[in-house]
Amino acid sequence: MIIADLLDGLTDSSLQKNMTDIRGIVLDSRKVKKGFVFIAIAGAIEHGLGYANKAIENGAFAIIYEAKGSEAFSPELLGCYKLKVTDLTAKLSRIADRFYQSPSKKVDVIGVTGTNGKTTCSQFLLQLIPASAVIGTLGWGEKGELKQTQNTTPDALTVQQVLADFVTLKKQAVLMEVSSHGLDQGRVEAVNFKGALFTNLSRDHLDYHGSMAAYLEAKLKLFSRSELQFAVVNADDKNSQKVLAVTHSQVQCWAFSVKGNEIDNAENISVAEVKFSLKGITAVVCWRGQKVLVQSKIVGDFNLANILAVITVLLAQGYSLDLAASKVNNLLPVVGRMERFGGGDKPFVFVDYAHTPDALEKVLSGLRKYCRQKIYVVFGCGGNRDQGKRAEMGAIAERLADQAIITDDNPRMEAAEKIVNDILTGFVTKQAEVIQDREQAIQSVISRASEGDCIVIAGKGHEAYQDIQGVKYKFSDQLVVEQALLEKAEY
Repeated sequence: MIIADLLDGLTDSSLQKNMTDIRGIVLDSRKVKKGFVFIAIAGAIEHGLGYANKAIENGAFAIIYEAKGSEAFSPELLGCYKLKVTDLTAKLSRIADRFYQSPSKKVDVIGVTGTNGKTTCSQFLLQLIPASAVIGTLGWGEKGELKQTQNTTPDALTVQQVLADFVTLKKQAVLMEVSSHGLDQGRVEAVNFKGALFTNLSRDHLDYHGSMAAYLEAKLKLFSRSELQFAVVNADDKNSQKVLAVTHSQVQCWAFSVKGNEIDNAENISVAEVKFSLKGITAVVCWRGQKVLVQSKIVGDFNLANILAVITVLLAQGYSLDLAASKVNNLLPVVGRMERFGGGDKPFVFVDYAHTPDALEKVLSGLRKYCRQKIYVVFGCGGNRDQGKRAEMGAIAERLADQAIITDDNPRMEAAEKIVNDILTGFVTKQAEVIQDREQAIQSVISRASEGDCIVIAGKGHEAYQDIQGVKYKFSDQLVVEQALLEKAEY
């Protein structure tokens, strides 16, 4: 592909038809090779043009740059073919889609969005749909072979590159977690989505969006797309009607509910005879007069909604109810999502990513129904993020746990003591224990808990690090839990 075809209709600069074929396009000047195009976007802190000379040294023959903020850089310093583009970030998805020859049109892409459940649902579907791949919080790739990503939804260029790789690998379906940031920033603008799943909406990311209304508006962008063939929503969420209201007339609408709610003009899936335990979930799934028994080893009340969600997606994909249910019976837990340890003569320990008020409430209220003894919760809140949810999470822990241990999560650049104090303002009657060293907090609660007690280690889930003052230190809740349980057995 030549520059003229890549930027046709998108650039402020004049285009030459006889330009050399592009060998690659990158956002990182360190990854530039001979014949590559360096794309210099305007970031929140600095402009990519600051790295233009480095890109040229590495062999860039052309630089596509964001017009805004480019005035501070002298054009003659660039020393290569230059192309100015207004609103480059918004157009980056289309540019990458052109370069990689529209990979999302060659594979079924199903977008999964919502506050909670994105990772669980996408990872469940990865287990259930043959020849599938995933892009999300846990990484991108095939089942059991995930490569790490920096964001739930990667940058627009990486998204298209990964999709192109999946086409090469002959994948038939891609499950993509689509974050509100990704939608708002246009990272998936040129992705062709066959289907979309809405799990729920509750407080999160208000440090970025500013209001719940703006947060919802970002999510709705996934469902208003003209190419969408089916949409699946959680009928138990008050926003589900708003989600379906923005879909085009040709979109087939599906709704699932654990409470018996139905949505007009949609295929409705419900459940009956539900039983929860520390060993899993049993329920009868109902659709169009059909009933089928599901017996899953997945733990947690809220996971019933996730199981219903993936069954509904399978139905929308043409699976029979019997086949969808039989597949669900073999689902394995997702790392860091109600991941169970212990049991027997030791307490049950659940590691979960719950880092929002809604998620923490669902985890604890679910356990409260079938934990016969004490419930402990160990949690903190992330730094440099929505501060308003901290007291809310403290209040939830006070109400639903017998003992709350407040610890550090990812303080980032904030003072860890301030985060803890913000959480403590949510406690009114009970006294929370504070052990800021996360490893010590986990070890302490496991050492004192008894057989039959339930312990929730919340907030980090799959994360294998702690972000403290700009440094990511290796840390795994799972490894600490396993070691603490081993020491308890030896003791």
